[in-house]
Amino acid sequence: MTDTQLPQTNAAFIELEDRVAAHNYSPLPVVVAEAEGVWVTDVEGNRYLDALAGYSALNFGHRHPDLVAAAKNQLDRSTLTSRAFHNDQLGPFCRDLAALVGKDQILPMNTGAEAVETAIKIARKWGYRVKGVEQGKANIIVMDGNFHGRTTTIISFSDDPEAHDDYGPYTPGFTAVPYDDLAAIESAITDDTVAVLVEPIQGEQGVQIPKEGFLPGLRELCTERNVLMIADEIQSGLGRTGTTLACGYEGVEADIYTLGKALGGGIVPVSAVAADENVMGVITPGTHGSTFGGNPLAAAVGHAVVKMLQTGEPQQRAADLEDVFREGLEALIGKGVETVRVRGLWAGVDIDPDLMTGKDACKGLAKKGVLAKDTHGSTIRLAPPLTITEEELRQVIDALAAVLTEAAA
Repeated sequence: MTDTQLPQTNAAFIELEDRVAAHNYSPLPVVVAEAEGVWVTDVEGNRYLDALAGYSALNFGHRHPDLVAAAKNQLDRSTLTSRAFHNDQLGPFCRDLAALVGKDQILPMNTGAEAVETAIKIARKWGYRVKGVEQGKANIIVMDGNFHGRTTTIISFSDDPEAHDDYGPYTPGFTAVPYDDLAAIESAITDDTVAVLVEPIQGEQGVQIPKEGFLPGLRELCTERNVLMIADEIQSGLGRTGTTLACGYEGVEADIYTLGKALGGGIVPVSAVAADENVMGVITPGTHGSTFGGNPLAAAVGHAVVKMLQTGEPQQRAADLEDVFREGLEALIGKGVETVRVRGLWAGVDIDPDLMTGKDACKGLAKKGVLAKDTHGSTIRLAPPLTITEEELRQVIDALAAVLTEAAA
């Protein structure tokens, strides 16, 4: 089939994709053809408000003009050099990203999973070279309900059967404890523990927000026991929660940050590990790398993202709209909603399972022109672009209210 013979309906495109693309996702029956800001348009001309924003990869909306301009400008200059050579975009990008998150150095990669894998390598090598752990015994504490990606190492410590099962043998070196449980973490720390890997907010788990004091307590515990605190800010970071990093909500500074998704502006995959030199210094030439990591196009777009965040405007917008978001969603409790969790422009909404599944709620929202994503059966996640207006945000809430009302009728 040539481009001139492409189908013209959602159903026809879906049938084609189902035939030739692996079935590793179960998407809603919407085929996006165009997108701008918070809105997308399918091949039949129907418009939808994107309340998922690529799992936070589109924090600044679709095709933000500043980010598109940065990409177009760089496309006319250079796109890939490999790290065998220097390029004129990487240094400025790393300098400003490091300053934004309060660290000395940046190790650029491409995807979020790569960033987490890189942080694991750094923590283990730090454990051997700096802390003095016996070779082969480094252990990292992880959280139940975690989601850090789907590589073989990462799924080895996942408790999600769909991500974990049938991919063994699994990578050792991880101890799982309940999320938001300082006592469990403290009990799990041994002389061989090199790091604690934590999501400040568990996104895939349904936007699970730890109780106040958990992150500061974890920071104190890691310092006392000479253990690195690794904060996975791939979904929660870069403005989503009303602060540059979700850890910043309680004034906590991790030893290592993993960043991604929004760092690429919804244009190119960009991820990074941020740490101070006393940690990052264990990485030396030849010990880690990526052909595409830190490429000029990615660095140019990532730098444009950083410049937007330097103004503080995206973070402030998420903070300003949090109350509108929370109040609107909490008004639905008892009307088809059981529980709501909101931080900035990020929400987990637990639908009454006796009323409908999360997937059914998302299908209903799509029919009303709003795109969202379900997780863990009866929960839906809402993460609209930070560029959304209050009026558009209320449209999302009103659409969910209508879906619940119709289901209860």
